[in-house]
Amino acid sequence: MSDKATVLYDHPGPRAKRLNLVISVIFAAVLIAGIWWVIDILAGKGQLTAAKWSPFLEGQNWTTYLLPGLLNTLKAAAISVVIALPIGALLGIARLSDHAWIRVPAGIVVEFFRAIPVLILMSFSFLLWFEVFGFSSPLAGVVIGLVLYNGSVLAEIFRAGILSLPRGQTEASLAIGLGKTQMMTNVLLPQALTAMLPAVVSQLVVVVKDTALGGILVGYVELRRMAGTSASNYQNLLPTYVVIAVIYILLNLALGFLASYLEKRLRTRRGGGRRGGAAEPMAVTTAKLNTGGV
Repeated sequence: MSDKATVLYDHPGPRAKRLNLVISVIFAAVLIAGIWWVIDILAGKGQLTAAKWSPFLEGQNWTTYLLPGLLNTLKAAAISVVIALPIGALLGIARLSDHAWIRVPAGIVVEFFRAIPVLILMSFSFLLWFEVFGFSSPLAGVVIGLVLYNGSVLAEIFRAGILSLPRGQTEASLAIGLGKTQMMTNVLLPQALTAMLPAVVSQLVVVVKDTALGGILVGYVELRRMAGTSASNYQNLLPTYVVIAVIYILLNLALGFLASYLEKRLRTRRGGGRRGGAAEPMAVTTAKLNTGGV
């Protein structure tokens, strides 16, 4: 074990090892008993019979319900992400402006939409779209609600990513005569992108999951809503929700793997990306932002 790891972790002694072993055995026994209890109840209710799960082996169930719902979920999430990312970046940079007439309005917009629950934003957007254009669009209601909320959250992530960089990066850029726009686009943003990427991907996961709210609030036919229709048709509500839960988990795992791959590529291309000094951890910077520390 490295010296760094030794400082952060005390090796357990013989007594602590025995205690950890006993706790692990008890926890495993309770977990197994709990799983067995759940399986026994489900079997008693007839939820584990072949008739409940065989619909997932039928192509019609997938082509009629689950796959169209999944495609609508991905469509709403992709449109929302494509719009929310640049809006979040612009608002995050605007909040760092030296000009109050840019910084203050950007801060008001970010705090306003970040404070309102996405449920309300989605419902308001759906009703506003109908009043303005004279026809309803569940997709527009879902996308606008997600963009307004997640764009404001992403703005804070971008701001925290830029502030996490060492102050020497800014001073060195100004010393060699770079303007503010050149410093932001050529020096600060490329480095901050590596630090903020995990947080950005975590917010994209939220976008994918929040599309399910559109099926409940405004009737958007995404995966959860189509799964409900499928469950009503085949009379297998619990197995259907187990399957779509697995689908959501796989989607989020794919986003996580993509983020890890991109982060490694960015760090490799920049030779570690920390030659100018170690960037402040995103968690620390975000905590300062929330408490007004920066």
